[in-house]
Amino acid sequence: MTLEELGKIVVELKDRQEIRELMSRYGRAVDRLDRELLLSVYHPDATDDHGCYVGSPEVFAECALSMHAEANTATQHIVTNHVCDLDGNTAHTETYWMYVGMNREGAPYSMGGGRYIDRLEKRDGRWGIVARKCVVDWSAGASSEHLLTAAENAAVRDMEPTARDHSDPSYQRPLQVRPERLRWTERILAERRASRRASKVASELLPFYD
Repeated sequence: MTLEELGKIVVELKDRQEIRELMSRYGRAVDRLDRELLLSVYHPDATDDHGCYVGSPEVFAECALSMHAEANTATQHIVTNHVCDLDGNTAHTETYWMYVGMNREGAPYSMGGGRYIDRLEKRDGRWGIVARKCVVDWSAGASSEHLLTAAENAAVRDMEPTARDHSDPSYQRPLQVRPERLRWTERILAERRASRRASKVASELLPFYD
């Protein structure tokens, strides 16, 4: 093995480790309601299709963190299986997740499992998500529908289906969020902001971005 070949291997291993740590950093950010840490896993021009939230990283942070602050006393986002298709400064990844949220009202908890399907780019030496689709493969315990606004539940129903074959979104190259999904953004923001204004807990824990 030449020094050049060894160098390429070291760079690839470093890239893969940074991407894997990024996935874990995402879970920590959401569980700690840490907006700045959450935004750090994305590039600013990214689009996140989280089912119930569709838009920029700022849109996702505003909606998701206010929902968890309002609805849950604690959450755990756990990442497990991780596959990374690395091609230079671009990567496509599929990362399995499990989620448990302890509810403030109603059933004691909500839980589920699914996958983060991502396209990432390395820009100026930093890896960040540029497109994300969060898909739910199963759920148990209490339904999460009551935690979401009407627009968020409608956006979930509008998601493209997953599949146990090559039509699944994880095989899409390059991964892209359908532009028509962005039509939900303004309605989701309006309803989430109204919900946050009505929630003493969320308003105390999170700043307003209006």
